[in-house]
Amino acid sequence: MDTKTVEEKDQVKPLSAPSPAVIPINSDEEGGATGRRSAHYLRKRRCALWCCGCCGLTIVVLGILILILSLTVFKVKDPTLTMNSITLSAIDAGLLMGSNPVSLNATLTADISIKNPNVASFKFDNSTTEFYYHEVTVGVAYAPDGKVSAHRTVRMNVTVDVLVDQVVMRTNGTLGLITGTELNLTSHTDLNGRVNVLGIYKRDIYVKMNCSMNLEISASSQQVTNTACQANVD
Repeated sequence: MDTKTVEEKDQVKPLSAPSPAVIPINSDEEGGATGRRSAHYLRKRRCALWCCGCCGLTIVVLGILILILSLTVFKVKDPTLTMNSITLSAIDAGLLMGSNPVSLNATLTADISIKNPNVASFKFDNSTTEFYYHEVTVGVAYAPDGKVSAHRTVRMNVTVDVLVDQVVMRTNGTLGLITGTELNLTSHTDLNGRVNVLGIYKRDIYVKMNCSMNLEISASSQQVTNTACQANVD
């Protein structure tokens, strides 16, 4: 074998390519990064659940509190209408000519109180008080509108002229004034109002009060006795 052949073989033989560098992977670092991501996710999830739980608990507590207040403090209660007294402030009697020999006008003053037990004011409209004798109207009194503050009582005087000319005729006329006349009168009072608590709890209230009394008239004295009243709320 000659030298030339050996050189050709050496030239034909391919050179071996260098192997690519292999970078080792650190499994500990990869696991640590994954663990940190998982812990961060769990913390965020716990915070979200805690916030949702607090919001839900707050809503439940507020609902229970509102329910308790609506059944106790904010519950609209019935106002109380009371006839404290009825007094005979003046009487005008005179003799007339004709079929009615006696004219009799009695001025009555009714002391009425309105008690408001609510936490909000009670506003009421104009009210009327009518007086009757044997179901015949003998006088009407009017009271203006007004307001009763929370947990307060308002008193007002209602004055009415009772025209009882025909009543005297039915009770022995002039003789009744001398020996004494007792007239059995009744009265009816209407009062409409409204209670508004924080604009949430509203209620229209209708109060009516019926009273009975005796109007005693004689030449020496005049007075109102045996007053009895009963009030109802709708």
